[in-house]
Amino acid sequence: MSPRRRDSTPGPTAAAALAESLRERILEGDPAPGTALREEELAQAHDLSRHTVRAALAMLGAERLVEVVPYRGARVATLDDAALIALQQLRAALETEAVRLLGDTHPSGWPIEVRAPIDAAIDALAAAEGSADWSATTRAHAGVHRAIVAAADSPRIAEAHAHLEAEILLLLAQVRPDYPPGGLTAEHRSYVDALGREGGAAVREHLAHSTALIRAARAKNTN
Repeated sequence: MSPRRRDSTPGPTAAAALAESLRERILEGDPAPGTALREEELAQAHDLSRHTVRAALAMLGAERLVEVVPYRGARVATLDDAALIALQQLRAALETEAVRLLGDTHPSGWPIEVRAPIDAAIDALAAAEGSADWSATTRAHAGVHRAIVAAADSPRIAEAHAHLEAEILLLLAQVRPDYPPGGLTAEHRSYVDALGREGGAAVREHLAHSTALIRAARAKNTN
């Protein structure tokens, strides 16, 4: 009789733990985009059943970190230019609406209690940039945008925006835009100031600029 797997009575915890482990590795860039994620190999490496591995890969597929193709298996997602543009369009729609709600609620300007969490997130971004840790910087960058959306106090918008975060982190793990030291922090301080004056127009300009930088970095890396 073959030995039983550790998850011979599997529950959501085993699959979630594997998904978290794979998520962290993918967002660090290893395995690389396009790498096959074979159920049997993962099951053996983690001493889990293929059923549990399949459940974990399905979780990551829902986050668009993994592409699961029926009868062909799973692989780390690759975000091409079309996927990048679609992602940024969706971000723009959500963040523009969040900023509109903020403007409606605070027509005379964002009060200190609204700005404080956003400014704290930008300070965290500055600290991450100062450490020269790109992974920490991308997570802190996501935190700034998360804080802006959270300030609108719309749980549904915040939930929808949160579903995009892993995909954004994956994108920035695959390509590093050309920012000078401290440039990302300075850009976001200016961006938040512009949001209060220009609203959705500032969101669209900011995301269009970041899209252009990402595409330029990708083109540079492939030449």
